[in-house]
Amino acid sequence: MSTRTTRCNGLLAILRKLRSNPDKELRLLLLGLDNAGKTTILKSLASEDITQVTPTQGFNIKSVQSEGFKLNVWDIGGARKIRPYWRNYFENTDVLIYVVDSADIKRLEETGQELSELLMEEKLRGVPLLVYANKQDLGHAVTAAEIAEGLGLHNIKDRDWQIQSCIAIEGKGVKEGLEWACKNIKRK
Repeated sequence: MSTRTTRCNGLLAILRKLRSNPDKELRLLLLGLDNAGKTTILKSLASEDITQVTPTQGFNIKSVQSEGFKLNVWDIGGARKIRPYWRNYFENTDVLIYVVDSADIKRLEETGQELSELLMEEKLRGVPLLVYANKQDLGHAVTAAEIAEGLGLHNIKDRDWQIQSCIAIEGKGVKEGLEWACKNIKRK
């Protein structure tokens, strides 16, 4: 082997080592009914201004660094007419984040039904689930434990899951949920 070939192989080995160690990119899918606080959570994660949040008509995507990962977070609108399109975003999801408005007691059954349907999707099989019980600051909000019970989270056996109380407008609980997500991602 020539000196040039040896140098090239050495350089290739160094490059391979560098390339095998970059921040891993992960895809997080952020879903939930309209007005649950998905975009506020997304903006909070990206350290952006949350005073001008409007309902998402399509989707938002932000990349966030956390726990040694580059997280590509997809926030998909939750209005009833948009929900059938959610399935277009399931491919290659590493973590499903589902946001519940803890104070919208009238729609807890509806949000539970939507979550149940998501958990039956083949492309989301085994994907870890993080549920944010948002708007815990509102007086009539139900607790994260009550939401977990109402959604039947304790019956989930095919994936890791976590429920996290949060107040997205204050950023409380948001980072803690994301830390759990990063620790529980199935290594590919």
